[in-house]
Amino acid sequence: MDSEKMFDASLYNITVRKGNFDGEVFFEAKVKELPDVAEYAETYEEAYLLALDTIETTAEALAEEGKVMPAPILENDDFSGRVTLRMPKSMHAALSSWSESEDISLNQLLVNCLAFNLGEQFGVSRTIHSIKSSIGAIKQTEFMHVQPKRQQTSKVVPIKPIPLIDDAMEQRCYG
Repeated sequence: MDSEKMFDASLYNITVRKGNFDGEVFFEAKVKELPDVAEYAETYEEAYLLALDTIETTAEALAEEGKVMPAPILENDDFSGRVTLRMPKSMHAALSSWSESEDISLNQLLVNCLAFNLGEQFGVSRTIHSIKSSIGAIKQTEFMHVQPKRQQTSKVVPIKPIPLIDDAMEQRCYG
C-alpha cells in the first residue's frame, strides 16, 4: 500500500482563530502537532486549507530527509478518569493527614498535587513556545529557555536592645 494514501492531514489538530496581526485582521491556523506552523489567510476556510497543505508538505519534506512525521494526537475516549494507586502505608497515612488538615478529600489532594506537577512540567515550555510563536514569527526573535537561579538571600538587621528598666524605674524600684 502506498504511504501517501495512508497519510491523512485532516487527522491533525488544527485550530483557526480570527485575530489582529500587525494591525490587520486575519485568520490564523495552527497545528498542535507542529507547534512552529502558523498559516494566515483572509477567510477561515483558506487558513484551514493552508494548514492542511503545510501538514502535507511537511510530511513530504520529512520523508525525503528520512525523518519521521509527528503522529496526529487523537482523542482517546478510553480514559474514565479513575485510577487505582498503590502506595506505602506510611505515605497513605501522611497524605491522609495532610488532606484532613486542608479539610479536603484525599482524592482532591492527590488531583491537586498531580495538576501542580503537570503545570510545573509543561507550563514553562508551552509558555515559552507560545511567546516564540507569536513574537518570533513577527520579529524573528529567538528565545532561550533559562531556569531562574533561586538564591536564598538574608539580610542582617541589627537589633537594638530594649531597656527593660530605665534609670527612673530603677530609682523607684530600689530607692
